Amino acid sequence: MADYLVIVESPAKAKTIGKYLGKKYVVKASMGHVRDLPKSQLGVNIEDHFTPRYITIRGKGDVMKELRDSRKKVKAVYLAADPDREGEAIAWHLANTLEVDTSQPCRVVFNEITKDAIKEAFTRPRPINMDLVNAQQARRILDRLVGYQISPLLWKTVRKGLSAGRVQSVAVQLIVQREKEIRAFVPEEYWSITAHFRIGKQKFEAKFHGRKGAGLTLNTEDSVNEILSEIAGASFTVQSVKQSERKRNPAPPFTTSTLQQEAARKLNFRAAKTMQIAQQLYEGIEIGSSGSVGLITYMRTDSTRLADSALTEIREFIESSYGSSYLPAEPRVYTTRRGAQDAHEAVRPSAVSRHPDEISTYLSRDQLKLYKLIWGRAVASQMTSAILDTLSADLAAGSTIFRATGSKIRFDGFMKLYIEGTDEAGEEDEKFLPPLEKGQVLDPLNVEPKQHFTSPPPRYTEARLVKEMEERGIGRPSTYAPTLDTIQKRGYVLLEEKRFVPTELGEIVLEMLTRFFPQIIDVEFTAHMEEELDGVEDGEVDWVHMLEEFYGDFEKDLKVAEDEMQHVELTEEVSDVACEKCGRLMIYKHGRYGKFLACPGFPECRNAKQILIGTGVACPECHEGELVQRKGKRRRVFFGCNRYPDCSYVVWDQPVAGQNCLICGGMLVRKRGKANAPDQLVCIKEDCDYQTVDTSTQ
Repeated sequence: MADYLVIVESPAKAKTIGKYLGKKYVVKASMGHVRDLPKSQLGVNIEDHFTPRYITIRGKGDVMKELRDSRKKVKAVYLAADPDREGEAIAWHLANTLEVDTSQPCRVVFNEITKDAIKEAFTRPRPINMDLVNAQQARRILDRLVGYQISPLLWKTVRKGLSAGRVQSVAVQLIVQREKEIRAFVPEEYWSITAHFRIGKQKFEAKFHGRKGAGLTLNTEDSVNEILSEIAGASFTVQSVKQSERKRNPAPPFTTSTLQQEAARKLNFRAAKTMQIAQQLYEGIEIGSSGSVGLITYMRTDSTRLADSALTEIREFIESSYGSSYLPAEPRVYTTRRGAQDAHEAVRPSAVSRHPDEISTYLSRDQLKLYKLIWGRAVASQMTSAILDTLSADLAAGSTIFRATGSKIRFDGFMKLYIEGTDEAGEEDEKFLPPLEKGQVLDPLNVEPKQHFTSPPPRYTEARLVKEMEERGIGRPSTYAPTLDTIQKRGYVLLEEKRFVPTELGEIVLEMLTRFFPQIIDVEFTAHMEEELDGVEDGEVDWVHMLEEFYGDFEKDLKVAEDEMQHVELTEEVSDVACEKCGRLMIYKHGRYGKFLACPGFPECRNAKQILIGTGVACPECHEGELVQRKGKRRRVFFGCNRYPDCSYVVWDQPVAGQNCLICGGMLVRKRGKANAPDQLVCIKEDCDYQTVDTSTQ
């Protein structure tokens, strides 16, 4: 019979830990939290110092019975939930439920699930850290006060089922603010002039830089024509050549935020998917005869720090695998972002010797992709810098100066293993110039002027939004993924072409919050609250006092909103579409995914339908209907005949109005270009290969 009961969150983690502890220990899973605030009511006694009322989570009865029965059969209980605020709170709730003395050494924490880490952790159990618990309680109560007291006001004013979240509302604010910037953006014209050259077999280009002694921006076609007239038929003389050496340093090992960003860029993973797979790698994967093995360290961290033992292992691996030229004289130390928590290491492989290729057969495709990313980034972070030879040359034609630049890798260093991803296309392209000498005369192959327009700020991708939230101090590693998931589930934003777009519903809700609860959607105030929560965790801020300070102003806003929001009426916009069931003119309603048409005779008439956006393109199948924009179950846009179900023709790419294939006369569709590549117009017919650049999007 076992002497000790160890409780973790998941069966996978229990299985991995159990094999390291031996027969004296029985390891059980709590399946996450066992107690929480009740869903049916606020669950916080505001008058009694914000005392929370916890209840056993519905469906956890059998789990708790099993844990209580196991508790009776052992000498002691060890609580080994994850090493963060949430894990500490889970341990505290379990201790209270199972009558474990929280002041005694009952808490065991570890940053990786390996034999050595587990054995070592169980030699130094500690009491429950109430500062961590109180930080989690304060966050939970803050979110409950905001959500449960604002949401009913939104039900009365906008529509039932809406909710307001503290961090989520600020994320929506960022997305809406960016959308407003895009709408207000006025593009400005500018031009470039590129001269193309060939020396031997090598082609290169130089761009107009200005006139001798001064730079010059080309804003009009007239200014471009003036330059073109001046250099027409002229030769270009190499005026100066500058050679230099540039070092490129590796990126630091992953934090939660940078892991989510890089997985989005390189693997096309959503933030929630990245964290789900990382959790699996952390808790344990069956690796042949080794059994269940934790492959990475804890994945919720702000820190770029690596343990000394990990640094030693990584450096030994680099020297033996790549040679001493790839190993710096001293380990690299990275500066952790200001305000970040440094309690845990960066995300790294638990054993560098466990090469991705050697365990690939034991991992799913996505698990292997993410493990390779983590493994490569951690090892590369301790390799030598790459060395690039750079060359810059100014070419003169008349009074104009054209500049050519290039670079070439002389020594790849860390780039032999890993190169950090970027948000823009072409940033990793390396172009090298042929040998150029001062006074050398060159004749251009051609000179190409091109008109451009400045672009509005881009909409947020998941990676960009996570980065923005991190830089502004909004949320913490454990909150990024659930925040992005929540604002989509609530219908406040949509992810279109991998970029966030606010829905009308999201903008309406945000407008109400801005009007009545300005602090809740204020970025700086939310960041300040995060700092306060960090202060609670560090034992520097009293959590009840923090809640009292917050609630003083919030309660005033709440009373004003309760008095005034009931008088706010959203104008119902009447359409010119008649209800086919009762004849009334239908009205526009705001749903989870934007506007839709509904009969004003509800509940007698419950007719409702999508708003169809026409394309102006006739259906190529029935020739009677028009192709209209629709959305599928997963919100993916497609285009179908408006005579459906009589005609079921659909196409996934956007039909182009007013243009037809120049070869066969067929319908053209717009194919989205990747990254900065231009869109293409492509003939829909399979036996026609007509394709051209869509100049309307340039």
